[in-house]
Amino acid sequence: MHTPTYIAPARFDNAEDALALAQTIYRSSIEHLRGALQRFVAGEDDGQPVRACYPFVRVRTDTVVRADSRLSYGFVAGPGTFETTLTRPELFGSYYLEQFRLLLRNHGVPIEVGTSTQPIPVHFSLAENDHLEGSLPPERRLRMRDLFDLPDLAAMDDGIANGTHDPLPGEPHPLALFTAPRVDYSLHRLRHYTGTLPEHFQNFVLFTNYQFYIDEFIKLGHDLMADPAAAYDCFVEPGNVVTRRAGTAPRPGDDLGSAPPRLPQMPGYHLVRPDSSGITMVNIGVGPANAKTITDHIAVLRPHAWLMLGHCAGLRNSQQLGDYVLAHAYMREDHVLDEDLPLWVPIPALAEVQVALETAVADITQLKGYELKRILRTGTVASTDNRNWELLPTRATTNPERRFSQSRAVALDMESATIAANGFRFRVPYGTLLCVSDKPLHGEIKLPGMANTFYRARVDQHLRIGMRAVELLRQERPGSLHSRKLRSFAEVAFQ
Repeated sequence: MHTPTYIAPARFDNAEDALALAQTIYRSSIEHLRGALQRFVAGEDDGQPVRACYPFVRVRTDTVVRADSRLSYGFVAGPGTFETTLTRPELFGSYYLEQFRLLLRNHGVPIEVGTSTQPIPVHFSLAENDHLEGSLPPERRLRMRDLFDLPDLAAMDDGIANGTHDPLPGEPHPLALFTAPRVDYSLHRLRHYTGTLPEHFQNFVLFTNYQFYIDEFIKLGHDLMADPAAAYDCFVEPGNVVTRRAGTAPRPGDDLGSAPPRLPQMPGYHLVRPDSSGITMVNIGVGPANAKTITDHIAVLRPHAWLMLGHCAGLRNSQQLGDYVLAHAYMREDHVLDEDLPLWVPIPALAEVQVALETAVADITQLKGYELKRILRTGTVASTDNRNWELLPTRATTNPERRFSQSRAVALDMESATIAANGFRFRVPYGTLLCVSDKPLHGEIKLPGMANTFYRARVDQHLRIGMRAVELLRQERPGSLHSRKLRSFAEVAFQ
């Protein structure tokens, strides 16, 4: 086996030094794989398999005395050995640094960093513009499987996040929700689905199910970039097209972006701040499958919150088109998460997010008290995987209208419950603010002419409410925002 020079584990009581070693190990491993792959593509083949492994971080404790009970992350649950593999330290450097510091501070024991035994799949070593495999004939691509490690699904499942992972006797307990291969897999998927690099994603994410919101976000992004006093550094669009704020100089790599010939499946747009506390907005399209897919992958970036801004069917006769619905509970008939998160698991509303969304509605509409209640209703939002649920036989005992009534639902859509449930599953604070675009139970069906009028009247305001909510959430301490409600009995230490 052809491997890079082995870098032995070392113990640290300084987070910066620990991160530096992780960076060195990762860089050495990636350079080894890229060099070997380039030689293979050039035609070299000495028959010797090639392998390089991820760095790991480990902490050991021998006491049942736990850290401050008010903490929501940054500590291990009890005595034992806890470990995780690390990837892309240049991308996750500040995140890793914070997690290392918290472990050192909360437990008063050194942390250990070294070379793991988990191979790096060769596909995950490719640089952004590398497409070496595509130039190989079929027989050489098959030969790659003999010489290089390929992605192993057994090393990247979601058992840790789902609470179903049971370490084998003598095996370390997990220190993070995601292993390095799982993170790498999602980083590559994000590039594919959103058309932008993971580096551009911000810590606050808005999801929408309509292009109208994206159109407004693009307009607002360019307006902000024309303002030299704007709080955002740049605006990034699919194809990694970067627009810098007026008065700021281009940076290396800005010129590499180019608009794609067609938009990706779930295009992403980013209003970037220096500390990554800006806003990412993704058009997830229609349906719970898309909602699960994109949140499965964005979760590895450990955002501080994600919010759903979309349209819904109002289920109550008292609602008007254009009214807002703030979800405080979810009726889950989307089914895409049934295997990962059973239906008996409640999805609680998070106080900090709820307050921010309601305050944002009041701030943008300039309404308060009883007047605010005229346009904003809190309640249960039902999410279904059947877009044409209205066409089910009305007299059937399984008709969803009866279930919606029994659940006290006030609105219906296809994505909100999925996004909230995946936020719960991955410990990402979540919230939902929807806008009533039709009332099918009361004869107001969404039709093109009526819909266009509605969109013009509400989309800009709704988007500004979501962005105002992000401003309010940004003021929260991360330890407060990442609520203890999202932590399980034996939780991992990493946020």
